[in-house]
Amino acid sequence: MRVSRQLTSGCAVALAAAFLVVWAAQAMAGDIARFVGSYAGSAEVSSADGSSQKRDMSVKISKTKQGFEVYWKTSTYRPDGSTKEKAYTVEFVPSDRGDVFSSAMKRNVFGHDVQLDPMKGEPYVWSRIDGDTLSVYSLFVTEDGGYEIQQFNRTLTEGGLDLDYKSVRNGEVQRTVSTFLKAQ
Repeated sequence: MRVSRQLTSGCAVALAAAFLVVWAAQAMAGDIARFVGSYAGSAEVSSADGSSQKRDMSVKISKTKQGFEVYWKTSTYRPDGSTKEKAYTVEFVPSDRGDVFSSAMKRNVFGHDVQLDPMKGEPYVWSRIDGDTLSVYSLFVTEDGGYEIQQFNRTLTEGGLDLDYKSVRNGEVQRTVSTFLKAQ
């Protein structure tokens, strides 16, 4: 009798734990679902030296099997007429901290997604959802032991996203961008 009560109790705990995992995954999927889509726009990027450059920007946010992916691209127009493009893709997976997500930028020898190592010059990347804003953060440790942090806030608005970007190096703002990215 005691064994069957323990088994029943153990099954109930396991079932409750499984339910919580499924519920948490569905809640995360519901939150990111609001952001899923492609967005594009243009902006003037302001630098610390007072200069500015025109850039075209786009972002695509999509669900993945375990979380979501953010792909973004910028095209910078130089005074000589040439264009420089940069594109990045980061996959995010749920963490143990609610609406905070870990990046899954590489796999270890066991096939598990792991963060990059900022002590090797690689960015430490994470994201969070706070209300209508999806924020992506990248932390870099510089060669001399200083730091740079980049913050992308993408806030849902009528017809698209408001993008606010800031790059800070050792406490000094390096670049800022504020623009509207229209849903495509």
